[in-house]
Amino acid sequence: MTTTDPQSLIPNTSSAIMALESSHTSGVYPKRPLAVVRGQGAHLWDADGREYIDCVGGQGAANLGHAHPAILAAISQQAATLISCPEIFYNDRRAELLARLTEAAPAGMSRAFLCNSGAEANEAALKFARLSTGRTGVIATVRGFHGRTMGALSATWNKEYRTPFEPLVPGFSHVPYNDLAALEKTLTDQTAAVILEVVQGEGGVHPGTPEYLHGSQALCRERGALLILDEVQTGYGRTGKLFACQHYGLEPDLMSVAKSMAGGLPMGACLIGSRVQNIAPMTHGSTFGGNPLACAAAIATLDTMRGESAPLTPQPWGEPSSPRSRGAGGATETLPDRAARLGSHLKERLSAIQSPLIREVRGLGLLVGVDLRVKVTPILQKLQALGVLALPAGSTVLRLLPPLVIEEEDLERVVEAVATALS
Repeated sequence: MTTTDPQSLIPNTSSAIMALESSHTSGVYPKRPLAVVRGQGAHLWDADGREYIDCVGGQGAANLGHAHPAILAAISQQAATLISCPEIFYNDRRAELLARLTEAAPAGMSRAFLCNSGAEANEAALKFARLSTGRTGVIATVRGFHGRTMGALSATWNKEYRTPFEPLVPGFSHVPYNDLAALEKTLTDQTAAVILEVVQGEGGVHPGTPEYLHGSQALCRERGALLILDEVQTGYGRTGKLFACQHYGLEPDLMSVAKSMAGGLPMGACLIGSRVQNIAPMTHGSTFGGNPLACAAAIATLDTMRGESAPLTPQPWGEPSSPRSRGAGGATETLPDRAARLGSHLKERLSAIQSPLIREVRGLGLLVGVDLRVKVTPILQKLQALGVLALPAGSTVLRLLPPLVIEEEDLERVVEAVATALS
């Protein structure tokens, strides 16, 4: 009988990694020909040593960048203390996170259900809305994206995602985004909730207008429905505020967050407002939701986002850490502040590119979309060859989600690469 040395199974080149993974992966992901093995800040390296500027940002999960020292320290300390503790018991890290998270949330959101992803957070919000109101209808929007599990998928618009799994959960309808009249016409006394993104991310980077967002909230209050805001991608500093709804003073009834919530570890939450009723023991649950390891990382993330105890950018090992400062008196610039400043400049620089292929540049903070007159996939391939990794948002929109710690020089290189790819 022969045995295989486990070390012989560990690939160490890009081609070997891709071959091994391709042999065993599920097949549900379209793979790019790139094997990423290391990250630091806003930079990634492949197995062959090539460096890239990361504007994929973990699909929104790497707002703090890669290998952030505050997250590394929190994970290391908690892993040596306690990793798993289900919510049938109380836990110190979970209790602290719940208090800190609800304090940072929009007014009136004093409770939260902790889970593991954005789709799970949206599933919880949809269940709580039906449980609270006794109604079944849910209104979502054209181009909206809320996840791929069955309830979240029912709220997601893209027919390519939906059609293979129909029939989906009944009671869902879709109306055009930024069209308050369409929402008013559709919202009835059987509507449990309206679910919206403050900025549609995957749907093309479309920001909601203040009038639309406030009008949607008012209609929900008037007609007894609950307003669910999906902040899975827009939360945690991405748009220039800790949560995008804070740009407009919105007070949602339910709000889903995830992605960068725990500095890159899987974590999500459904924040719960005072209008939500009837949540009782056994109506929902999660084995791993609120585990101490993720909670410790989430506390460190909040501290770092708000500039309370950690450097705003990763420092080389062995060098002292100091927060970034700007403005009169050397006031500390928080990461959401930085996202607002850098995002505004990035949109200006992209808008200045002289290319007939650009239709429009739009976004909020460091969630930026470049709407093209051509398919985006060849542009993404050119950018990768130039050392920049980016995302699509539909078939013609180039989406940039750089970590909020990205340096200005790197953003300038991104703009130059986009200009070159479009030429």
